[in-house]
Amino acid sequence: MRRQEPITLLICALGGEGGGVLTEWLVDTARRAGYAAQSTSIPGVAQRTGATTYYLEVFPVPLAQLGDKRPVFSLNPLPGRLDGLLSSELLETSRQIGHGLVSAERTLVISASGRTLTTLERMQPGDGRHNSDELQALLREHSRAHHVLDMSALAREARTVVSAVMLGALAGSGLLPFQRADYEATVRAGGGPAEASLRGFALARDEVQRQRQQQGLLDAWLPASPHADGDTDGDAETVSPATQPDLQDFPATLHPLLALGHARVCDYQNAAYGERYLQRLRTLLAAERAADPSARHSFAATREAARWLALWMAFDDLVRVADLKSRASRLQRVRAEVQARDDELLKVYEHFKPGVPEIAGLLPAPLAARLLAWDRRRAQPWALPLKLGTHTITGLLALRAVARLKAWRVHSSRFATEQVLIEQWLQGIHTGLQHNWANGNELAQCGRLIKGYGSTHERGQENLLHILRYLATAPADSIAAARQAALKDEAGQALDATLQAHGAPPRPLKEVPIRWMRRPPTTARP
Repeated sequence: MRRQEPITLLICALGGEGGGVLTEWLVDTARRAGYAAQSTSIPGVAQRTGATTYYLEVFPVPLAQLGDKRPVFSLNPLPGRLDGLLSSELLETSRQIGHGLVSAERTLVISASGRTLTTLERMQPGDGRHNSDELQALLREHSRAHHVLDMSALAREARTVVSAVMLGALAGSGLLPFQRADYEATVRAGGGPAEASLRGFALARDEVQRQRQQQGLLDAWLPASPHADGDTDGDAETVSPATQPDLQDFPATLHPLLALGHARVCDYQNAAYGERYLQRLRTLLAAERAADPSARHSFAATREAARWLALWMAFDDLVRVADLKSRASRLQRVRAEVQARDDELLKVYEHFKPGVPEIAGLLPAPLAARLLAWDRRRAQPWALPLKLGTHTITGLLALRAVARLKAWRVHSSRFATEQVLIEQWLQGIHTGLQHNWANGNELAQCGRLIKGYGSTHERGQENLLHILRYLATAPADSIAAARQAALKDEAGQALDATLQAHGAPPRPLKEVPIRWMRRPPTTARP
């Protein structure tokens, strides 16, 4: 993390939870690791009507690399400029969100899931408690990323105080540029029950890292996982690290997301495809900078486009499915899930049912068109049910043979079609940004319409293109309403109604062939 501004963190803790000790730990850890840091505190009030807050700023470049320069820190947080919010109580987390301190584009929120009732909640004659599900929904909506964990349970398990658990959760999040050894050395140097504090630190750190791994898998794979026709069951693999991308042209706040997106498309195809991903975003970033010269919106349009572009460019096809199903890491994960011992045999069968569209997608455009025309003339679409045992040599070799077609993918008709549609979407965002920043941002978010597999994927593309065609220069609220309506139902009735309400024509009716089926003869009853 190399930015020209400090990392900002707000800590909320109740009385007796050691918030002051936690802040001292963090400042000492920063200095021990060679970074400049500054903290301030705002005392809370008694009787559970608030919390004590501690504000910390850490400059992400070591002092040794700054020479004779020194960073300038602020004494208090600014609305929407927090990089992190760490809270020991769920309602206190929501209060800071209500104050406007966090940003959905910037802030990492780490919160306890437990509640300590406020005075007003206790005074109600009935059940005056706030709904925890609604509070967590608010947290998810207004955070770039979030981790919610039962800090009280972890503290009890480690027989320590919540401040040690909060320190471990922050260390596991990776927000601050410190190593685990730096944190642990600071705790040991503080004296007191250091071993208990280190146990709580380790439990929370491991829990947050586990959540990060799970969320990384979901963000990278689940939105684009196929579910139709049994071709795959949505298995996910961790993205293998690719060569370090050149991100100097991008703001530092976008680097983590761009690195993940670049790694995904490189893993999907190759390094050249990863550079194509970055080049597309460079063009888009230039358009956003022209539309928002002061960066008041923190490059939100480019951020959204980067997220959905990585998913779209790594669309699912037969090659991708075969690659994921035949990876060694997948077999290891399956063995762990079923708790198979090393001396036990495990058989894994993969069920596939590829149809003509999936096979034609791997062929050049002329051959693909002929094959699709043949399939349309059939009474029933053709499909090939397959059952392959990936625990066998023949089954695994069959999948690896299909996975080796990755180099051929760029010559296929499906690849060419997807690239054309991607360019249309990016051009629409560019046009929207030239008209109004809000338009471009909403069109970038429309990338989430591209999801699923087969007909679901095609339907999302059609909806997106229709919105681009008729609402690119409409008010941003109209684009947002159309996007939300498109996600409500598969038939698209809500989308058509919304389009008409905002002055755009409904989607054209699609021709659906009528297939006549011969009725099987019935057996006459006596």
